Amino acid sequence: MRWKKHGKIFDPSEHKLPNGCKEFAKSPQAIEFSDFVRIYFSSVAIDPVNGKYLSHVAYVDMNKNMRDIIRVSESNVMPLGELGAFDEHGIFPMNVVRDGSRILAYTTGWSRRVSVSVETAIGLAISDDDGQTFNRFGTGPVLASSLHEPCLVCDGFVKIINGDYHMWYIFGTGWKRYAQDLPPDRTYKIGHAISKDGIVWTKEEAKRVISDRLGPDESQALPTVVCVEGKYHMFFCFRESFDFRNTKGRGYRIGHAYSTDLVSWTRDDDCPLLEGTPGGWDSDMQCYPHVFGCDGRVYLLYNGNEFGRHGFGLAELGL
Repeated sequence: MRWKKHGKIFDPSEHKLPNGCKEFAKSPQAIEFSDFVRIYFSSVAIDPVNGKYLSHVAYVDMNKNMRDIIRVSESNVMPLGELGAFDEHGIFPMNVVRDGSRILAYTTGWSRRVSVSVETAIGLAISDDDGQTFNRFGTGPVLASSLHEPCLVCDGFVKIINGDYHMWYIFGTGWKRYAQDLPPDRTYKIGHAISKDGIVWTKEEAKRVISDRLGPDESQALPTVVCVEGKYHMFFCFRESFDFRNTKGRGYRIGHAYSTDLVSWTRDDDCPLLEGTPGGWDSDMQCYPHVFGCDGRVYLLYNGNEFGRHGFGLAELGL
């Protein structure tokens, strides 16, 4: 598998975004329509109460040439959660999947904590208007922390295969303070769950789908799966669990694994080898990948430096 980079295709600073958001287009997630592709992403507003970030979902519709922008959403795709809810302080990411006449959205809800910065869980929302707006299936999550996955369940990616709903997601293994004068950092790994209806999920509790490359303190995020020529390929991003924000070489890069049975995965980070462009928007970081098919082609969307502050780019698979 070889990937051709097409560069950055969307910059949030060049558009007016809903919810007063001015920066970031994190975790681009695509769904194909008959004559265009809609890409959902999370942008950021500032909480007027405390100056902290609030993540909101927006979308951009693109021509199938994946170059020309048709429109950017002008109104809210879905509101943040109610007071005290699991998604009160943000939705990031939002994975969408077509299910008959509906579009399902598996959201990651963020809520702030005191001793650590955040807790997350995965919710379900449903659209009956072709994905322009989504309504929560309920106020609580469909997948959350549990006995052996104690924190930070998030980043759900759902694929319907032979009538079963498969979800790859991440779960936290815990928080750790790496230095006395620093706030705690989290570590998370990729897991798998299965469902018959997309609502009630059975986890493979605490089973780590992907092996570590950087050791036990490797954090793995945002899995996405595509089938190419009868083999399943998972792309994800991984990094060191601490000192990753400002130290070059410790931040996110894109990893890869493959499987023939959806059970055993062989890690092979030599594919996609999406190295950053020196001095460019993705020079120091490549993160939050999403793979999808469109008109017989396979594309990969991803974010670059500063966790998607400057938008997202595109790569295309050439066999």
